[in-house]
Amino acid sequence: MGTNRIEAFSDGVIAVIITIMVLDMKVPHDTTLTSLLGIAPQILSYVLSYVVVAIMWVNHHHLLQVARHADARLLWSNNNLLFWMSLIPFVTAYMGNNYRDSRAVAPYGAVLFLCSLAFLLLRLSIARHHRENAEAFRHHHRLQWKNLAAMALYAASVPLAFIDVRISFFIFAFVALSYFAPEKEVEPTAHS
Repeated sequence: MGTNRIEAFSDGVIAVIITIMVLDMKVPHDTTLTSLLGIAPQILSYVLSYVVVAIMWVNHHHLLQVARHADARLLWSNNNLLFWMSLIPFVTAYMGNNYRDSRAVAPYGAVLFLCSLAFLLLRLSIARHHRENAEAFRHHHRLQWKNLAAMALYAASVPLAFIDVRISFFIFAFVALSYFAPEKEVEPTAHS
């Protein structure tokens, strides 16, 4: 079986995740600037999470393009990723409403860590498809290091939230920005 159905299902789930996030934002009852500024933390949390989910979607798309087939390991690792991503709307709203509280910021970092771990497992399941192709395997290995660095930073953001939530916010933004830098080489083709 090809990966088209996996990608279509994943696209649908990710679209629902983004929709839920925007629906969780509460519209102010009046039109004053003060009331709009009052929901700024929720808006900023949404923007951050939208960027994070968009980055995951783009990388998910590129990763599935190199999968040779949909085996059980790929299907379950993809479902694992979607499960953790489905928690992003909850932790986004929780953090947006309690942005100064480490007990709300730490779970956001924990969910992003688990998403990153799930993405690594997905990458490893697809890398198995390319074991005989040294170039493709090296490509996956190189990108795995970037994934591991993101995981380490997200893991650090959890305890650091209890020291100062601003450190965790910096980590969330830093990791997101690091994924905007273009990769130095093109991904291997699905037929390599």
